[in-house]
Amino acid sequence: MSPEALPEPVANVRRALTALGAHDTVTVFSTKVPTAAAAAAALGCDVAAITNSLVFDLEGTPLLILASGAARVDVGKVAAQLGSGKIRRASPDFVLEHTGQEVGGVAPVGHPEKIRTLLDESLAAHPVLWAGAGDHNSMFSIGYEELQRITGAEAMPVR
Repeated sequence: MSPEALPEPVANVRRALTALGAHDTVTVFSTKVPTAAAAAAALGCDVAAITNSLVFDLEGTPLLILASGAARVDVGKVAAQLGSGKIRRASPDFVLEHTGQEVGGVAPVGHPEKIRTLLDESLAAHPVLWAGAGDHNSMFSIGYEELQRITGAEAMPVR
């Protein structure tokens, strides 16, 4: 797909990757890959190597948690580590407002404003990670350290 034919959220992710000095490895699929299981099946990789970009509402501000597709985030554990109040799963409207991307296609980068980001330490076990690239049909590959660098994420156990 030519760059000018990409949906705007995917184009934003590609621009962000380039601006951050990362390789543009965005892959656009002919079918939707809105879940970690669907993405892993399309890519032929372990679901644990899929990086879910999950947006939470932390006292009215967005918190992005990059978590393994094989894990469920323990919001109580994360809140305790952050020394913060309650963390809730954000509504689809809150996610769209803060990322410019729809739930199921949220990328770790390419948002209108920088979002505080946490990175699941368990993802370090995989040499190649795959993350959403802004919509339900796009993903990009990246290494753990590079993902941490481009997002400025704080690594921590989240499950």
